[in-house]
Amino acid sequence: MARVELRGVRPSAIAGSWYPGSEPALRRTVQGYLDNAPVVELPAPPLGLIVPHAGYMYSGQIAAHAYKQVSGHSYDTVIIISPIHRGYLPMSGAALTAAAAYSTPLGEVPLNADMVAALDDRLRLSLLRRDEEHSLEIQIPFLQVALGSFDLLPVMMADQSLAFAQELGDAIAGIVRDSKRNVLIVASTDLSHFHSYESARRLDQVMLDHVNAYDIAGLAQALERGKTEACGGGPVLAALIAGRALGATSARILNYANSGDVTGDRSRVVGYAAGVILRP
Repeated sequence: MARVELRGVRPSAIAGSWYPGSEPALRRTVQGYLDNAPVVELPAPPLGLIVPHAGYMYSGQIAAHAYKQVSGHSYDTVIIISPIHRGYLPMSGAALTAAAAYSTPLGEVPLNADMVAALDDRLRLSLLRRDEEHSLEIQIPFLQVALGSFDLLPVMMADQSLAFAQELGDAIAGIVRDSKRNVLIVASTDLSHFHSYESARRLDQVMLDHVNAYDIAGLAQALERGKTEACGGGPVLAALIAGRALGATSARILNYANSGDVTGDRSRVVGYAAGVILRP
């Protein structure tokens, strides 16, 4: 296994804007969202989560419905799969930070260097010395409050095709099996963008139905044909594929809303959902 050189700390790019910038305010905000989310009766702690990635004022409470289900549980490693909202060069199908840790106002989270190297062995990854990807970082404070101690495998998808999602999902499942670690897989996605309130709900319901049915092929087809929308559709597909390879057979959407429910402006909304991928 070739060793990937990770060094330094990736500083927060969104503290003070997308979420509070001080440790007390950030912890209080996240804990408040978690306190207002219900615990759902599940057969076991989830294998995976599907969560939104807008600013906390818009989607934090929706995200908390998923994170509440892992709050207080122990996971060795969290694999976050996010989209990429900006172009970075050179770019392959997926990228990850070349830093050894992510930093938020709640502290630093180290990368799992062995799992990074294992994933790089299976896929051609781009290493980013600098990035500002909010859709990945915004998950970390929720994980810090809900889980406490863990290490991280952060993956940013540039190629969101079903073919690459299959390749990535299979690779993730393989390294999870090889690592023998207790892993949580987090797929970061928002849903439809800038439609009217009712149009957004119709589009988003297609996504929710496919997730609830664990219908990977149907979801991929709906995304390709524009029957539904998700800026992190590839991460959701990859997480479902990895989950299935690890034995998962069911997923459940726990909460859905859109920005119109938060702001009252229903003319151009963004959809958000929280869900779980269940262990066999």
